[in-house]
Amino acid sequence: SAKQRVGKFLVKFVLYLFLIIMAVIVLFPFYWMIISSLKTLQEYELTTPTLFPHEIHWQNYANAFKKANMGRLFLNTVYVGVVSTLSSLVVTILAAFAFARLEFKGKNTFFALLLATMMIPGELFTITNYITVNRLEWMHTFTALIVPFLVSVFYIYLLKQNFEQIPNELYLAAKVDGTSDLKYLIRVMVPLA
Repeated sequence: SAKQRVGKFLVKFVLYLFLIIMAVIVLFPFYWMIISSLKTLQEYELTTPTLFPHEIHWQNYANAFKKANMGRLFLNTVYVGVVSTLSSLVVTILAAFAFARLEFKGKNTFFALLLATMMIPGELFTITNYITVNRLEWMHTFTALIVPFLVSVFYIYLLKQNFEQIPNELYLAAKVDGTSDLKYLIRVMVPLA
């Protein structure tokens, strides 16, 4: 009926109006950041801000890139990101495999203690990590940005659960064939997971 169509239209109109308003609120800081970077210093420091720069200065990016040595900072970020990701991946895979497939004394107790560390807020590790990094003389090195964050208990838990879904018969068959644990992990577990 006509009332239902008008009602549906009003609901959609209000919904889209709300979504547009929320999109403007979310995107405005990004817009402000970009237009502020294109302004002159004098225009940027005005007491009454402008919503669009009077003159667009693209050379601000080149100047910032040179003065802040952004190329080196970018390479440092890429290096730390790649090395920490790959190292964390190796540690996570090995730990998850050990908890999922290997049998050793105290496995369940150790895993429970590992899970219990998830209840400790990460902020509490800040001082301990600082003291450790300082004592090992890693200050002002990439090692200080990589090593303290290698182990993620949450990722170990998730991967362990995934590894446990892979049938144990595959592992036993590989052991009968004389396959080492590491070879089984790399050739069977990781591709299946």
